Amino acid sequence: MKKTMPPCLIWISVLCLVLAGCSTDKETLLPHGEQTMLDIWNGAGSQGTQQQLLDARQQLRRPLAQTEFAVSLEEPYTRTAANEIRNLFPRLPNPDLVLYVYPHLSGTEQAPIPGYSTVFPFYQRVQYALPGERQEDL
Repeated sequence: MKKTMPPCLIWISVLCLVLAGCSTDKETLLPHGEQTMLDIWNGAGSQGTQQQLLDARQQLRRPLAQTEFAVSLEEPYTRTAANEIRNLFPRLPNPDLVLYVYPHLSGTEQAPIPGYSTVFPFYQRVQYALPGERQEDL
């Protein structure tokens, strides 16, 4: 047999929780100083902290010219996801088949279609070599 709590006991516990929540004062819970949020936003805080922050940012900044030069020197040696995939799984050759369609008449109306060329890949899908399967340069 299950024991259930009487309804009056539930109401008393809910009432105690509500009264405990209302008993705290906002000022004691969240005290605020002399500064308003607008003062803090505008940076009226301690100027020493602002200067330290600006100095730290200056140290982290690098000139763009040096960065571009360094990137161009490091580019052949940089490992990227695209480089790794190309190096590990090179594409196998897939020659193109060029087909010329001669001028002809088409449809029930026998509309003239001029001659044109189209290109088909020899294989339906792109094929990839397994790692180490193909050693010669593609």
